[in-house]
Amino acid sequence: MPRPAPLPKLLVIVGPTASGKTALAERLARRFGGEIVSADSRTIYKGMDIGTAKPRRKTGSPRYHLIDVVRPDQPFTLAEYQRRALRAIRGILRRGKLPVLVGGTGLYVSAVIDNLEIPAVPPQEKLRAELGRKSVSELYALLASVDPISARRTGPHNARRMIRALEVLAIGGERFSAQLRKGPPLFDALAIGLAVPREALYRAIDRRVDRMMREGFMAEVLRLRKGLNSPELPAMSGIGYAELNAAIEGRMTLPEAVARIKFRTHQYARRQITWWKRDHRVKWLKRADSAIPVVRKWRM
Repeated sequence: MPRPAPLPKLLVIVGPTASGKTALAERLARRFGGEIVSADSRTIYKGMDIGTAKPRRKTGSPRYHLIDVVRPDQPFTLAEYQRRALRAIRGILRRGKLPVLVGGTGLYVSAVIDNLEIPAVPPQEKLRAELGRKSVSELYALLASVDPISARRTGPHNARRMIRALEVLAIGGERFSAQLRKGPPLFDALAIGLAVPREALYRAIDRRVDRMMREGFMAEVLRLRKGLNSPELPAMSGIGYAELNAAIEGRMTLPEAVARIKFRTHQYARRQITWWKRDHRVKWLKRADSAIPVVRKWRM
């Protein structure tokens, strides 16, 4: 009986925010002839650049995919991400390059490497508008009461993903978390994460937030408010955008907003660490240099 054809290789770089994922992905893509596919639920948005720490295109940088996909006021589902990511990866493979999937959004990564079967529920604009009038805390309480697994995966601040989970439940009659089933693997995936000590990670987060403020994060939020005509969009509930909106509206001072951004980002990093520690496929490395021999051996 003939052996099945080997699966195409996919390099995956995961871990918490500010851990050095992007720099490592770019380094490995240059070293091994790769192109990068983003797995970040915020860098998909056009115009949300500083606050999402969107990678900067420099001369000699590897080609990126799944960056600047939609406007912040446009719907974008997990199923749409999966479809676009798989299309990008297959295109990279056809060009004889190594696809490098990098990001901290666990469901985006899982959609690709676990070939998730995602419920095909189209956006329900009336329901979305109704849910969009609720506060983030109200959405989280509602989701936790009907689908606690999805609530844990989503976290208490991602309004867009909470609305989607509630939408799927309302239309399909089954919890979103129960509908995400794994399919047969599509790739021979090597997942790598950088193990950064917690305090060092927090310091890196705080430095990055301070740099964002120096680089014009507030001006970016003001521009988005003007262009989108609504600070209440789910995309604007993300870390940083929500706090600077509150400062603009006088609900907190700017120093309070900056401190809150750092605090919420620490929380987010802890949730990401918890998510990835459950995935025993991830090879945790203490130094970026250690990744090169690991990838070289895997590619042989």
